[in-house]
Amino acid sequence: MSAQPTTTDIDPASIDLSDIESFWAKPIDYRHAAFDVLREGPGLPFYAEPQLAFLPQGPGYYALTKLDDIVTASRTPGVYISGKGATGAVDQPVEFREFYGSMINMDDPRHARLRRIVSRGFTPKMLDALTENVSRVATRIVDEVIESGECDAVADISARLPLTIICDMMGIPASQHRFVFDTTNVILGVQDPEYVPDKDNIIQALLDAGKDMADLVRGLAKLRAEKPTDDLISKLTNAEIDGESLTPDELASFFILLVVAGNETTRNAISWGIELLTKHPEQRAAWLADLDGVTPTAVEEIVRWASPVIFMRRTLAEPAVLNGQRLEPDDKVLMFYWAANRDPAHFDHPERFDVRRSPNPHIGFGGPGPHFCLGAHLARREITVMFRELLTRIPDIHATAEPTRLKSAFINGIKRLPVAFTPGVAK
Repeated sequence: MSAQPTTTDIDPASIDLSDIESFWAKPIDYRHAAFDVLREGPGLPFYAEPQLAFLPQGPGYYALTKLDDIVTASRTPGVYISGKGATGAVDQPVEFREFYGSMINMDDPRHARLRRIVSRGFTPKMLDALTENVSRVATRIVDEVIESGECDAVADISARLPLTIICDMMGIPASQHRFVFDTTNVILGVQDPEYVPDKDNIIQALLDAGKDMADLVRGLAKLRAEKPTDDLISKLTNAEIDGESLTPDELASFFILLVVAGNETTRNAISWGIELLTKHPEQRAAWLADLDGVTPTAVEEIVRWASPVIFMRRTLAEPAVLNGQRLEPDDKVLMFYWAANRDPAHFDHPERFDVRRSPNPHIGFGGPGPHFCLGAHLARREITVMFRELLTRIPDIHATAEPTRLKSAFINGIKRLPVAFTPGVAK
């Protein structure tokens, strides 16, 4: 077994955050060590943008790896704006905006308007109503695997819960759940040849996936406008906040954001949580010894460690100075949440997985400010309920092989994770 890399083993000049092969496809331990090197260095490291055959190369970006820098950028959205693109270093082609121009890529006042309308689906009352369904779905998921004693934790457990909850919320029929699952894999796994084998066809693959998802929602919205039900599509189709409602295109973009962000982040947090409990049996024992007391802190620690969304981008609207670096209008910064969540300035022994960690000021749901994850409370509830179900009914669930990781610089994903456990009886 090879030794884990340390900061002294890595030359800062050898780190290229824009290279999927030389950086993001390497082992997780290397990634941690490399970000430690960048965090300890002076100023803000600068990188050329990825070279994509189908797009012109942009001017490059600065990497934010310290929690304080990301919090500063997040709290000053008038300086660090999202409207020029938030989900990649490379500017999106114009044709993407029809499907991917969601509020995550907007600034106020348009962002505030959309968030005000869609937030009606995430009120405390709505979340309380969802909790019963989350518990029911989690129980059914365990029921369907418990007698076998083994399964793929991603396909059979972690992916199913958020996908089912979000589709039920929106009113997507069960017959379309698999379609939604496969389409989101393309959207967020576009750098992975398993999901998009033809690297020269990435733009078309994303456009097709966005169009297919948008067509599904527009069709349902048309039906709900005529015959409303109690789902979120009905509420948003027929909602008027201060005399405004969502257009069909805005609804489609919101759904793509919700199903992609809400599905992938929770799915990967649960998957990484199972992997972490496998690698840290003493933490499993501590959690099992006090399920009620430890669950809240354990969930936050899993999100910190997993950091499912690796980064978000901002673009400078005016001059600013950050960490001693002068930034000019149109400069790009990538906020690496994944790195900030291991910042030793804010986390004691950040390399440790500690289910009782407190305080835990992680930014796994984004930094503070107007773009903080709208579904954070729902994600916490889903992770909480799923692990309560697992640890209560199959407490020895453990990975039997290394996870098959998603090839991505944007999502810290797991595609497959074989697990085993002592078989039980369905309820």
